[in-house]
Amino acid sequence: MASRARRRKRLSLTSLIDVIFLLLLFFMLSSTFSKFSEIELSAASSGAPAPSTERPLFLQLMPDDLRLNGRSVALEALGEAIGPPEAESAPRPLLVALKGEVSAQRLTDLLAALRGVDGLAPTILGGAAP
Repeated sequence: MASRARRRKRLSLTSLIDVIFLLLLFFMLSSTFSKFSEIELSAASSGAPAPSTERPLFLQLMPDDLRLNGRSVALEALGEAIGPPEAESAPRPLLVALKGEVSAQRLTDLLAALRGVDGLAPTILGGAAP
């Protein structure tokens, strides 16, 4: 018996692969697939900006507040607060200033809300350094 070498049983990986496949299938079927929307951004062009006869709107975006021309407004009511465009010729300029630690999601929510308002040309200004 001592001369006989102990033989180790070979471990089968088939059952391990089956379990991994079942887990993968479970997580793929139980996860939620959300539809991502896209926000169209355009880079600033070089040269002088086109002259506008309208006064620009000023929007301050803060982590917990939104102010349009100094007045607090809800994100859902932003389209009504801005109102319809006065002239059909050129889009109305809108300056958006970021105040404080505004998250990227909050900015994206604002841009999505602004997409539904016609006749606007939003410009995002950089946030102030602390």
